[in-house]
Amino acid sequence: MGFFDKLLGRSEQLKDKAGQYASEHGDTIGQSLDKAGHAANKATKGRFEGQIDKATGAAKGGVDKLGEQGGPAGGPAGGPSEGGTPPPPPPAGGAPSGGRTG
Repeated sequence: MGFFDKLLGRSEQLKDKAGQYASEHGDTIGQSLDKAGHAANKATKGRFEGQIDKATGAAKGGVDKLGEQGGPAGGPAGGPSEGGTPPPPPPAGGAPSGGRTG
């Protein structure tokens, strides 16, 4: 079994561990993202403030979502949580995107 196979086998465990960490330390992570955003704004003299704020907000949203999924009680493994956004519907047409036919 190669390294990649081992990593794939542990992906769910790693996701759960990351979710638990995000749940326990989400505030600290959010503060660090804010500091990084402020430093980036200062370094670019505010030229990209909108993009930096958008990226910071998206990162904080991702940390929040990960923390909800892997809370201290284990949380649902990959399922939507209360008040969360449900996963997107599968593509219409039945055939997977990028697949070849006949």
